[in-house]
Amino acid sequence: MHYPIKAPGAAPAGIIEVFSPYDEQLVGSVEAIDAAGAEQALKNMHELFRDRKNWLPAHERIAILERAIALMQTYTEQLLATAVSEGGKPYKDTQVELARALDSLRICIECIRTERGTEIPMQLNPASLHRLAFTHREPIGPVVAISAFNHPLNLIVHQIGPAIAAGCPVIIKPARETPLSAFALVDILREAGLPDRWCQPVLENDIQVAEQLAVDPRVAFLSFIGSARVGWMLRSKLAPGTRCALEHGGVAPVIVAEDADLERALPLLAKGGFYHAGQVCVSVQRIYAHESVARKVADELAALADQMTVGDPADPDTDCGPLIRHSEVDRIEAWVNEAVTENAELVTGGQRLSDSLYKPTVLLNASPASKVSRQEVFGPVVCVYPYSSLDDAIGQANALPYAFQASMITQNIDTALYAYKHLAASTVLINDHTAFRVDWMPFAGLRESGHGTGGIPYTFRDMQIEKMAVLHSPAL
Repeated sequence: MHYPIKAPGAAPAGIIEVFSPYDEQLVGSVEAIDAAGAEQALKNMHELFRDRKNWLPAHERIAILERAIALMQTYTEQLLATAVSEGGKPYKDTQVELARALDSLRICIECIRTERGTEIPMQLNPASLHRLAFTHREPIGPVVAISAFNHPLNLIVHQIGPAIAAGCPVIIKPARETPLSAFALVDILREAGLPDRWCQPVLENDIQVAEQLAVDPRVAFLSFIGSARVGWMLRSKLAPGTRCALEHGGVAPVIVAEDADLERALPLLAKGGFYHAGQVCVSVQRIYAHESVARKVADELAALADQMTVGDPADPDTDCGPLIRHSEVDRIEAWVNEAVTENAELVTGGQRLSDSLYKPTVLLNASPASKVSRQEVFGPVVCVYPYSSLDDAIGQANALPYAFQASMITQNIDTALYAYKHLAASTVLINDHTAFRVDWMPFAGLRESGHGTGGIPYTFRDMQIEKMAVLHSPAL
């Protein structure tokens, strides 16, 4: 599978080959752009938006998205095969991701149908007499979207879907490891009737080219999903007036009370910790369990981890697939070994299964100073820590400079509400894992975990402005 350059008028600047993270087989290739190609893509987008006669009316945007949904359903197996091959997420989980991507486009259509401006009250004082004021939503302008590897279908839809729905031309730069799904989705949108320049997929041949795209003054909105180091750096360099949304990682905490229903909760926590080999920004990583149940939590979580099938992501029975790069296996192995030398108990795992696979791992009572306690592992590692008082557990959960989604496992409504009030998180889930998400809910990293709010309706609003009209007439 080979995708030629998709920024109209831009010359290719080399070929980037895409390999399976599982077995290193060649999956496909994409033509790259250089600085000149990035300039062409930006020029295409800027000129298109500047002429307001080119703007796509709402009914056309709805029709394009409806046709795209139908085409994605037609191409289901091709999309699944591509995403599994390049990203390594197990087949059954990629099926769920594709279903979410389809629903995300449906939400985009609903946003077009239902989002609207408002009337601004007038006639309230002498200065506002004889006036009528209202707002109307307009697209904010050209969008650059930079995406991550771990959800190569749905993350792309979360960025380009709202842009198209809002009426913004968009450049999408997928992760270097997983560009094929993004290019396939743009092909589908074009087959559905979207003019080429409204959505331009690009892959850069140099990291400076990605920065060039993000910080150009013609860009009205930057959507970034990826590492905090890169995201915050790009935000610091944005042109005046460019708005942005950043989605980074967390070190998601779960608090398990002594009255928790472990039979119901632990399978959820195992799924939330080991789903996609832990390569999820809100993956369960830190479990603070009351000292009366901490050993039981660790042992039973380990038993669930040991039952998971680790291997080929294309196998429908696989629960846990590869890490995206072999260097990630090296890093996770080093972090776990370090934690063990710093007196963490290795309950299960801690074992490299191949160059690309790492066994789901449970650690008990890791040192608060260990990397697995302080930084996002982004791998199949869950740490359990005993606590004696709820306030102590909340204090430990809140101690890091990251805040995203957190969880409280309890049968007591007062305990649940106390945790909801005191946990530093944008979302507190009760009796569920931290990786839960539906695509219409707000999804926001706080502190170093991000900036702005994701979720289709929230991104749609971010990519529009409310433009006010004030009518002055003696008839009013």
